[in-house]
Amino acid sequence: MISKDFFKALEQLAIEKGISKEKILEVLGKGLLNAYKKDNNGYQNAEVAFNEEKYEIQIITRSLVVETIDPEAEKGTQITLTEAYEYKKNAKIGDIIEQRITPKDFGRIAASSAKQILTQGLKQLERDKNYDIFVKKIGEMVIAEVVSLNDEFVTLDLGFDTQTSIPLKDLAPQVLKVGDQVRAYITKVESTPKGPKVYVSRTDRNLVKRLMENAIPELHEGIIEIVGIARDPGDRSKICVASHNPKVDPVGACLGKNGSRIKDVIDALGGEKIDIYKFSEDPIELVKNAIQPAKVTQVLIDQKDKSAIAIVPDDQLSLAIGKKGQNARLAVQSSGWKIDIKSATDALIQGIQY
Repeated sequence: MISKDFFKALEQLAIEKGISKEKILEVLGKGLLNAYKKDNNGYQNAEVAFNEEKYEIQIITRSLVVETIDPEAEKGTQITLTEAYEYKKNAKIGDIIEQRITPKDFGRIAASSAKQILTQGLKQLERDKNYDIFVKKIGEMVIAEVVSLNDEFVTLDLGFDTQTSIPLKDLAPQVLKVGDQVRAYITKVESTPKGPKVYVSRTDRNLVKRLMENAIPELHEGIIEIVGIARDPGDRSKICVASHNPKVDPVGACLGKNGSRIKDVIDALGGEKIDIYKFSEDPIELVKNAIQPAKVTQVLIDQKDKSAIAIVPDDQLSLAIGKKGQNARLAVQSSGWKIDIKSATDALIQGIQY
């Protein structure tokens, strides 16, 4: 007999830890079996039985009565007839001698060992639970709290007794302090003896996507869709969006009234600029949109190579290419088209007909 209160305490523990009672009982059972082995020279003939209706926990041992114990048999699984008479007066060869032992019969050292195994087992169950939680969050955005920082790394508290570190340079241009909240994108989770190792990123382009889904209901509901996204983390992102409802302007929905929606995303990214343009099934229109804010005079398309030559007025060339080629590069990455940008004068010199 254990007690009704003991089983109620187990139920409460399961609720507090967010772990099933069955798993806790399994860990407890391992501890009790280990305690039994310590008290009985490592015997392997026992199993644990839980009876919640009677509020009982017992160790049940079974030994086969044999004439001579096989030295290869597991310890305790066989017993001689002479030994069997101590437990059953009319025992005979081939009988199974069964005994029931309660945990209170264990010695002090064995009981301490059982408690240690239970404590360690509970910690492992919590680590396993937390690992399962974060595995389901791979590809999702989480809000983490800054708990410490130095010249190279920022340590973030992800909740569920889990912390991770991220290079300080990946958080630029944000200026952070302990207690600040940071949005991060979970890229990978590994199981370790100390708990889940969670890898997060502030530079992954999908972080922008998740932030926009949070800020823009039409994206979350699937009315509009992000078709392509390219990013120079901390500086600029260029995003191609499409609408599945002809009455909904995808660019306007993303920007919001007076740019209110996209401002929330920009703020969450520490001021990173975001260009949004409309997708088109017409590659000429798509390339023109991708090169915005520059004006495009003409687009020549090669469908086979999925490449294009975009011709812009001379005074628009630097705007179309962007600082260090950024605008052109992000246009290519977000549209999926190889785009060669030329000024009207260069196109004329090279004999490009348009």
